Order: sequence, then structure tokens, then C-alpha cells
Amino acid sequence: MRLFLDAHLSSRRIGDPLRRDGHDVLAIADQRELDGMIDPQVMEMAAQERRILVTGNAKHFSPILRTWAEAGLHHSGCILLWGFRSEDFGQILRVVRGALVAYPSAAQWRDLIFAPHRD
Repeated sequence: MRLFLDAHLSSRRIGDPLRRDGHDVLAIADQRELDGMIDPQVMEMAAQERRILVTGNAKHFSPILRTWAEAGLHHSGCILLWGFRSEDFGQILRVVRGALVAYPSAAQWRDLIFAPHRD
């Protein structure tokens, strides 16, 4: 699966295990030229690259996703991590892996918003 990790998610602690699982992971933290992107640009880039956006910034991305839906714009999926801290590496990894097992095809992710809450 093609994934896009938002800036606050660790490429090493979250991205690397997902890469070892066979996923194609792009992380903002790995790309200096992406540093400072604003949230609408992150959403646009994820959609253009046909990547599932993984973010803990649910507060900002929820309205962006609502705006996209109302405008009839499509995206490749989004995992909104509600209440997770960026250092909750193990929990985040379990949630993302679980979501990818539950929805194993890219077609299933089209316009899907997977929004788990931290236990």
C-alpha cells in the first residue's frame, strides 16, 4: 500500500516497520523540501501521489476532508489518529497495520476516512 506520513509521525519508528511490511511509505520527515507544507498542501500531495495519508492532526484534517467531500474531490484514504501522541509508536503502528488488514486493497481506501480513537 502507498502511505504518506504527516510531519509529526516518525519515519524511523513508524515508517520503517511499515516499509519492512512491504508498504511504499513517504514521510514528510524524510523530505527536507516538504518541510513547512501547510495541511491543505499535504492533503493535495497525498491525493496526487495516490497515497493514504496517516496523520495525528485530526483537528485540522477533519475540516479539510469535509471540504473535499462537499466539493466532490477524491483522495486515496486517510487514517486520522484521534488522541494519539506522536510518541505512541507501538499503538500507532498497530492501528495502521490493523487498518491495512481490514482494507487490503487501494480501491477500498478511495475516499475512506479511518478514524480510530486512542484507548
